[in-house]
Amino acid sequence: MDSPASNPPRGAGRYAPSPSGDLHLGNLRTAVVAWVLARDSGRAFRMRVDDLDTARARPGVAERQLEDLASIGIDWDGEIMWESERAEAYAAAAGRLTDSGLVYECYCSRREIAEAPRAPHSPPGAYPGTCRNLTEAERAARREALGPGRVPALRLRAGLPELTVDDLVHGPYTGVVDDVVLRRGDGVWAYNLAVVVDDSDQGVDQVVRGEDLLPSTPRQAYLADLLGLRRPEYVHVPLAVNAAGERLAKRDGAVTLADLALEGTTTRAAVARIVASLGGPPGADSIDALRGVVSPASLRSGPWVVA
Repeated sequence: MDSPASNPPRGAGRYAPSPSGDLHLGNLRTAVVAWVLARDSGRAFRMRVDDLDTARARPGVAERQLEDLASIGIDWDGEIMWESERAEAYAAAAGRLTDSGLVYECYCSRREIAEAPRAPHSPPGAYPGTCRNLTEAERAARREALGPGRVPALRLRAGLPELTVDDLVHGPYTGVVDDVVLRRGDGVWAYNLAVVVDDSDQGVDQVVRGEDLLPSTPRQAYLADLLGLRRPEYVHVPLAVNAAGERLAKRDGAVTLADLALEGTTTRAAVARIVASLGGPPGADSIDALRGVVSPASLRSGPWVVA
């Protein structure tokens, strides 16, 4: 069978969980929204595992995540893409940017970035450009000073400070485009580059994900523009939160299918909660009941409060 990269489909949505822990109700709800919007629009639906950072990926978690997604009724088209197997594709994309003079080496630690002086009104965490214009002699000295197992990070030499993207839930959104990391100092390719390359290779033209990722979207759209790739349409879904309005997490109790099962809550009952939260018919316990119900407009009511 041809790989997704060698034979990209035309038009697809996707879901891309990171295998650092079991999916909770909020994660599953976002996956359901992505699946419904893709199916209702006649798109294929792709599955991708964001296991770029093998140090954070826990054994067996990806398999459990895929089982949970299937158990609530989500199916997908084609083979699953594993980002840990995609280093060659990311290197090729970074090489294209390097050939255009848009990449430079960065030797800064996180602490150095946090403590460096920056321009007024720069957002927290924005890279201050410390390594942007080093001389070759300065770069050579800093390479030599790197510790064992470290390589220079690679950063994009951005040509604009911010970019506006259109989101179907939130409308126009203007965010920072700084000199984003393309490859980290431990040699791991960065998420912002990987997601752009992978979406293109999987034929994804509709990106549905949690609204916590909206701030990173202008950077990704800018990278797509530089690589000559089509921007997908963006749908950032309001998050699931606890009663205090904080982002849902395992500390909030039984919020994964496995933990709910230990309390006697069936997967079908968990699906019914998700369906109800998205405006599905009363008592419905199948995600098929959301077909024709969920839309970007219906998602503008705010976060889902999980008691």
